[in-house]
This record gives sequence, C-alpha cells and structure tokens, in this order.
Amino acid sequence: MTENRYDLIIVGAGPAAISAAIYAARYKMNFAIIGGVPGGNMSVSYDIDNYPGYIHTTGTELTQNMTKQLSVLGHKIIQDNIRQITKNDGVFQLNGAIGKYSARKILLAIGTERNKLGIPGEVEFSGKGVSYCATCDGFFFKDKLVAVVGGGDSAAEAAVFLSEIAKKVYIILRRDVFRAEPDWVDRLNKTKNVEMIFSANVTEIVGKNKVEKIIIDKDNKEIAVDGIFIEIGETPSSVLFEQLKLNRDESGYVVVDEKMKTSVANVWAAGDSTTGSNKFRQIITACAEGAIAANTIYADLRDNK
Repeated sequence: MTENRYDLIIVGAGPAAISAAIYAARYKMNFAIIGGVPGGNMSVSYDIDNYPGYIHTTGTELTQNMTKQLSVLGHKIIQDNIRQITKNDGVFQLNGAIGKYSARKILLAIGTERNKLGIPGEVEFSGKGVSYCATCDGFFFKDKLVAVVGGGDSAAEAAVFLSEIAKKVYIILRRDVFRAEPDWVDRLNKTKNVEMIFSANVTEIVGKNKVEKIIIDKDNKEIAVDGIFIEIGETPSSVLFEQLKLNRDESGYVVVDEKMKTSVANVWAAGDSTTGSNKFRQIITACAEGAIAANTIYADLRDNK
C-alpha cells in the first residue's frame, strides 16, 4: 500500500471531525479526514431541534449538509478504518484497513461506542430483535411490540421514533425518574402507545430464533416483545487512545485542555470522546471542539514551519 503523507490527519467522520475538516480546508492545510460512516452517531438521530439555524432537521439531513459543505471546499471523507497509530522520528504512522497514512499531527474525533447490557440473550439475538439503533432498525417492527431500555435523551428519542411505527413501546428505566430533556418527556407523556416501567432492569432476553420476550427484575415480570432497543449510553472508543497512551479520566474520556490538546505532543482530540465542553455531549459542542482543534493546529503548524 502506498503511504499518503499529510501535515494533519483527522481521524473520525462525525460532527467534530467534519467541523475540523471544514476549518482545515479554509486554512488551506495539507490534511486528510479519515473515518467510517459519515456523520457518525449524528447520522442516525431521528429528530434534531436544537441545532442553530434549523427549526427541525434529522441526522441524515444535517450529515448531508455538512459533508456537502466539505465537498464544496474540495475535500471528502476517506472511507477507512484506522486500526493502528505509531510514532517514528516525530511522524505518526496510521495503518487503516485499506491504506497507510502519515502525518506530523493528528486529531482524534472518533466518538463513542454503544454500551451493552451484558445479559443473557443480548449477544445471541443481536440482529434478531436486539438493536442499538432505532432509526436503523425501527421499520422492521411495524405494528409490533418493542421495548426501549434507558432513561436519557437517546432512549426518549428512540421511544418517540418507535411509537410512530410499533404497536406499543415499553420503556424500561432503572431509576424512578426520567433523565431526558423535559421536551422529550412531554412528548412521551402525550404518546398513547408508550408505557414506562420505572425502577426496573432487564435481566434476560428470551426467544428461540428471535426475540420473543424480556424478563425484568421488577416482580420477575415477563413482557412479550418482538424487539428490544438498548439505549444506555456510550463509552469512548479506546483502542487508539491506548496505543498513544493518552491521559484519560476514570470513565475513559480523553483529557484535553482549552485548545483540545491531549497529554501527548502533536495529538489533539475533539467530540464526544473528550472531557471538553463541560462534558456536554451535543452536536454543537462537538462542532465547536473540532473548530477549536483545527484553529490551534493551524497556528502550531504556522509557527513551527
């Protein structure tokens, strides 16, 4: 494989990475943006009502607009999965599934991975009724019974989306209150085919060839469902962070300063996997972190030619 050399490589394809790439393009930097699914987790968001300039949009639409803006500036996301990063003589070597790349500086905007319940039946029925993405798989459950596990914004969003497709939606919450934004909770309270079960945990997913029911620890109750959507938060992707030996907090998020610099020289991080923005993990804060990182990297390259 031919090695491609750059001043900066942005690893990721979500809003932080795309925002950084837009700014890098405007700064006329020699850079590449390398990642998987354009938009990352943003691309599967059902409703987005809090991004400035849009009264209402979807993750798909916002992703398309961001990538189009990047394309107008003459750049596209290189579709590759970076598996290894090493450093040799001050230059970072990045090995992907289909290519090799090198850069003087790197920005990691690789987002997070969905948390798992870790219960019997979860692995066995993955793709057979167990899902981690309502907007991806929801339409397979038209007029069927489904459950959503979680009590935050992502769970509420998934439940609202599924309520328009499924016959009935159960929301299983381990706490006695919903932690989602009040607007999401209001929408759920007005939705007739949604039932909330508080102070409960799913202990097992049961079926033969596909999901048929779930068991919760509240009264050891069984609930017949055709699908279960697990929305219990996310954890930072850790492989590349470990390879570079970046400082992370107790939850695994990369520690960054106000310039989005990490503990390792010439490595920046931005987006949902960092401790930045008061840990307020939103599309708008991810974009801001990406822009800040690109600005400080540009200044660093300019001052150290």
